[in-house]
Amino acid sequence: MKTATRDTLSPDAEKILEARHHDPFAYLGRHQEGEQTVIRAFIPNTPAVTIVENGAPMQRLYHSDLFEWRGAGDALPAHYRFQWMDEAGVTHTRCDPYSFTPQLSDFDIHLFGEGNHLHAYRMLGANIRTVEGIRGALFATWAPNAERVSVVGDFNGWDGRCHPMRVRGGSGLWELFLPGVEAGALYKFEIRNRQSGAILLKSDPYARRFELRPQTAAIVTAESDYQWDDGAWLEARRDNDWLHEPMSVYEVHPGSWQKEANGGFLNYRELAHRLVPYVKELGFTHIELLPITEHPFDGSWGYQTTGYYAPTSRFGTPDDFRYFVDHCHRNGIGVLLDWVPGHFPKDAHALAHFDGTALYEHEDPRRGEHRDWGTLIFNYGRNEVKNFLISSALYWLDEFHIDGLRVDAVASMLYLDYSREPGDWTPNIHGGNENLEALEFLRQLNELTHEHFPGTLTLAEESTSWPMVSRPTWLGGLGFSMKWNMGWMNDTLEYMSYDPIYRHYHHDKLTFSQLYAYSENFMLPFSHDEVVHGKSSLLYKMPGDEWQRFANLRLLYSYMFTHPGKKLLFMGCEFGQGREWDHEAALDWHLLDYPLHQGVKAVVSDLNRLYCSEPALHTYDFEMQGFEWIDCHDSSQSIISYLRRNGTHVAVVALNFTPVPRERYRLGVPYAGAYREIFNSDSEYYGGSNMGNQGQLNAEPIPWMGRPYSISITLPPLAGVILRPE
Repeated sequence: MKTATRDTLSPDAEKILEARHHDPFAYLGRHQEGEQTVIRAFIPNTPAVTIVENGAPMQRLYHSDLFEWRGAGDALPAHYRFQWMDEAGVTHTRCDPYSFTPQLSDFDIHLFGEGNHLHAYRMLGANIRTVEGIRGALFATWAPNAERVSVVGDFNGWDGRCHPMRVRGGSGLWELFLPGVEAGALYKFEIRNRQSGAILLKSDPYARRFELRPQTAAIVTAESDYQWDDGAWLEARRDNDWLHEPMSVYEVHPGSWQKEANGGFLNYRELAHRLVPYVKELGFTHIELLPITEHPFDGSWGYQTTGYYAPTSRFGTPDDFRYFVDHCHRNGIGVLLDWVPGHFPKDAHALAHFDGTALYEHEDPRRGEHRDWGTLIFNYGRNEVKNFLISSALYWLDEFHIDGLRVDAVASMLYLDYSREPGDWTPNIHGGNENLEALEFLRQLNELTHEHFPGTLTLAEESTSWPMVSRPTWLGGLGFSMKWNMGWMNDTLEYMSYDPIYRHYHHDKLTFSQLYAYSENFMLPFSHDEVVHGKSSLLYKMPGDEWQRFANLRLLYSYMFTHPGKKLLFMGCEFGQGREWDHEAALDWHLLDYPLHQGVKAVVSDLNRLYCSEPALHTYDFEMQGFEWIDCHDSSQSIISYLRRNGTHVAVVALNFTPVPRERYRLGVPYAGAYREIFNSDSEYYGGSNMGNQGQLNAEPIPWMGRPYSISITLPPLAGVILRPE
């Protein structure tokens, strides 16, 4: 056979060598030319290549790393193998990836293009498969503006010339089945932009596992064979009437709740065994994790996500995280995940300008960039982008049995002019500031999660007065299960920050929430956002000397746990941590050696148990029949009192926001008989002054505050009491 020269290499061969061929299957692999079979391969750094099945050596083309064999191919199987020796003397035997037909089905591609592929992660990314008896990994990605996409990894020397992918028509999808690639292999996608020729090295958006930061390669991950043991939990969850059940959430940053003795992170499994007993002791019903989706920068707390399908490797493997959730469920604790579909970081290795163009984000920075956070905004109008996010949400619910998603920064998604100056935003097609595409995405997200995973919850962090956030989509709402009550949180913390001598001027901060408390399904959040960036800890937001600060904090929690709405408290707040939260350091656990901090923890534990055990305190968290004012007008003494009720079952709540004890304070009550004091935040057990009502009071037939009966009670200083009719 005549040796080829550089001048005789075909244009296709030149493109393969220059790694710019749009359709490598047109040249590589097996082809029929007349009566001859031609097999071509690109294999660098080897002196010779042999076809295993017929023992035939392949001919090197000129001085390139292209090899070719010509002959009668009738005796060769459909999937033949190459054998070669690398520079280190290691022999390799691999089946030719260019001998395989397309693997992505037309139906899958169609669904993805429509934005309706609910399990896109099963077709995109890296999936271990056996094709015609041959095991390997199917790689696929979406890059419609690429001239060429290659799989690169530790199996091919990170050489983009070795494994260019097949494009699937006009779908923008690229795929390649690589025989012999197993779980644990490192990989990325090398993308050549069609217009500029720029070469981009990108992490897989659909990867299920990544290297530990600062490394950014994805890791091929096999289907999990983890044996779940939470079937009873999932069955009960499906039928749970969560609207009328207690829900108290402990918000946790896994990297700084506790640490190993050497300062390292806890593994998900170790975290489970330390955290679950603590949460059960405190009486919380759920744990909410700050984002554990993979992210490059510790200081973002997970809110600048690059791996929307990958539990961060900081704390272990995906199966380690499955164990965490399973262990929580087996101990009666739900798990919520903070999920961030509102923006993503500009890191060059990730989603930003994925194929050299604004693909996942908007091209126009007036729609495509968050000015506050230096991040990029998803283009919710693209079906493929919407599909990426919805599939991610369903992935966490399906693969990891997550009980709900707290959706971050919803307000920034709803408004085109969110945190923007005039002229720095573009209106929608109707001239308004509503992001119509984001609205459609959020409604579809909520409809699908609730349809496919009944009993799971979606919670919106939404800080504006957008209507019907937690109302069904068929009524015109957004479809969330709940909304964080940021107005209540801000009003309450502002009120509590005032010296008690001035609180009577701001009494409306305590009473205003009842004007809108039932317009949404509200959760009352004291979250991580309130104890960072110079805002002080909850303890040090409280005025007064040390005793008063702790009394105020106990009073704050008494108000929170008796106010309508589900509850959320960030870690460290439950024992009154004094310093602001620092993501680089563990909580100040040594503070629990001190009685006042022990008292705060005991208050939270007892309030949780009262909230969960007393139907009057939780059955109607979202409906007005669960709340009645006794007196909301006593601003001169900074006292409020109200009933929480479930039919005829009531809890009487009275809160004194001054350090002045109020003895013989008359309170109207609905029934005759005895009233037992079931909680008093001023108890000496909590570090208080131990003023109270000796356990029981008898109602007198003295009409008061519009009630037929009344009791004369002692209201301790800076304290709340709860009474129950016997």
